Amino acid sequence: MRRSAALLPALFAAVLAMSLPSQAADRQTVCTITVNSPDEKEAFRRHLPESRYDFVELVESGRPDWLATSCQRAVACDVLIVSGHFDGDDHFFSDRLEASEYLTVSELERASCSSGCPSLFSRLKEVYLFGCNTLNPAAHSGASAEVVRSLVREAHSPQEAGRQLQSLVAQHGESSRDRMRQVFQGVPVIYGFSSSAPLGPVAGATLNRYLRSGGSRDLARGRPSAGLLQHFAPFSMAAAAGVTEGDARHPARLEMCRFADDRQSEADKLEFVHGLLQRPMLEIYQHLDRIQRLTLSLDDETRHAPAVAGALDVIARDVDARTRFLSETRTTASMPMRVRLVEIAQGLGWLSPDQRAQELAQMLGELAARREVGVPEVHLACSLNEKGELDGALGHRTVSGGPGDDVAHAALRACLGSSEGHARTLQGLIGSDEADARVAQAYLRHRPITDRMELSALVSRIVAMPPSDAQVRALEALGRHYLSDPGLLQTLTALFARTPSWSVQNAVAGILIRADRRSLPHAQLESALKDHRRPAPAGDDMIGALEFVLRAH
Repeated sequence: MRRSAALLPALFAAVLAMSLPSQAADRQTVCTITVNSPDEKEAFRRHLPESRYDFVELVESGRPDWLATSCQRAVACDVLIVSGHFDGDDHFFSDRLEASEYLTVSELERASCSSGCPSLFSRLKEVYLFGCNTLNPAAHSGASAEVVRSLVREAHSPQEAGRQLQSLVAQHGESSRDRMRQVFQGVPVIYGFSSSAPLGPVAGATLNRYLRSGGSRDLARGRPSAGLLQHFAPFSMAAAAGVTEGDARHPARLEMCRFADDRQSEADKLEFVHGLLQRPMLEIYQHLDRIQRLTLSLDDETRHAPAVAGALDVIARDVDARTRFLSETRTTASMPMRVRLVEIAQGLGWLSPDQRAQELAQMLGELAARREVGVPEVHLACSLNEKGELDGALGHRTVSGGPGDDVAHAALRACLGSSEGHARTLQGLIGSDEADARVAQAYLRHRPITDRMELSALVSRIVAMPPSDAQVRALEALGRHYLSDPGLLQTLTALFARTPSWSVQNAVAGILIRADRRSLPHAQLESALKDHRRPAPAGDDMIGALEFVLRAH
C-alpha cells in the first residue's frame, strides 16, 4: 500500500504531462479580417474561452499588404471571419468614409493558389463571410446575357445558345457562391448570405444570442450548424462547402489559379490569356474579370520588361483576335459589359488612350440619348468618371421639358461634372417621386456631400419633410455619410424624438449607428430612445441595434 501511495504523484505527473500536448493541440486559431464593423468579431471573442481559442486580426491598419504579411508570418487559421460590405464582385469594403482598409477576392485567390501562402487556409474548418451576396448562387458578372447574344449572332438558335450557356456555367460558374467555393478549396463549411446581410451591429447581436444559447459547441466542427442557420434565417444566411478535386468545377479552380498563383510570371499569365483569346467568346466571357485585373495590374515599368513587352506585342499583333473582340465590344447591348470590354481592349494594346476615351464618350452619348435611364445607368456613369476624366462629356444641359429633362438624366450629367445636374439631383432626393429618390441615392453613393454647409442645408430640408416614405428614403441616403458634426446629430436625434413614424425613427437610427460616436448627444439620445421609441414591426430593427451599440460603449 505504501509503495502504491508513493507511486501516485509520479503517475499523476505522467498523466498530466501526456495531457498537455493534447490540450495544446486542441487550441484553435480564429482569424479575423475586419474591414468594416468589429461587431461580429467581438461577439465571437466574448463567448469563446481564451483557454481554447487564439484570436488573430489579419488586417494591419496602414499596411496595404497585410494579407501577404500574414502569409509570411505563417499564420494558420482554423476559423476565418470576414466582416465587411461586399460589392457582389471583388471587394469587401467599409461604409466609413475615413476607412482605407479593404479586401479583394482576388487577394484571397492569390493566398489560396500561391506557394508563398501555404499555411493560411491549410487547416480551415469554417469560414464566416459577413457581407451581402457572399454566397449568392445567381450569376453576377453580367456575362450570361452577352454569351447568349454572341452565340445567336454566330447563327446558333436561342435554345442551343441557352444549352451551351448552362453547360459553361456548370463547368466554370460565375456567381459569388462559386467563386468562394473555389477560393476556399476543401473547406467543409463556408457561411455567407444569398442576398442582403444584416449590418454589423445586427449581426453581432444575433451572434450573441446564438452563442449564448450554446452555439460555441458547434464551432470548428467542420459541419453546418443548424442553430446558426436558424438564428440568421431572417437574413438569408446560407452554407456551402469548398470545391474538392472530384468536383465538376475543380478545373475552373485550376484556371483561376493560372491567374492567381504567384509562381506564374506576368508573361506566363499573358501567354495563357492569349490562348484564351483563341477560344469562342462564350469561354472568354468567363475570364473577363481576371483578364481585366491582370491588364490593370501592369504598370509602365512591368509593361516594358522584355518578357512582358514581348507577350503583349504578340497579343497586340493578333489581328483576328482584335477584330473579333472589338466587334463584340461594339455590338454588346449591356453598357457595363461594353465598358469592361473597352478597358480590356486598351489593356491588351488594341485601343490607345484616346481611342478608349472616344469609345466611352460615344457610349455615354448613346446612354444619355435614351428616353429612359435609371439607377444602373447612374452607377455606370459615376463609376466611369470617378477621377473626373470625362467631365463635360455630355455637353450642356438638355432642353427644358424635353425627354431628357428629368432627375435621372440630371444625375448622369452630375456624374460627369455638371453643377446644374448635381443641384437637380439633390432636389429629386427630397421630392415625392420614389424613382427620383432612388436615382439620387445612387448618385450620392458615388458622390457623397463633403461640403459642410451643403450637407447641413440638405439635412435641414430632409428633417422638415413630413413623415413619409419619401422622408425615409432621403434619410437612408444620408446614412451613407459618416456624420460627425454634433449639431447635425442633435438635429437628427430631435427628429427621432418627435416623429410619429417608426420607419423614420429606424432610418434615423441607421444614420446614428454609423456616425462618429464621440459626437453623439448621448444624454439626449438615451432620453429619446427611452421616452419616444415607437413600437417596431417584426424584422430588422435598427433601433435595437443602436441601443445595443450604445450599451456596449
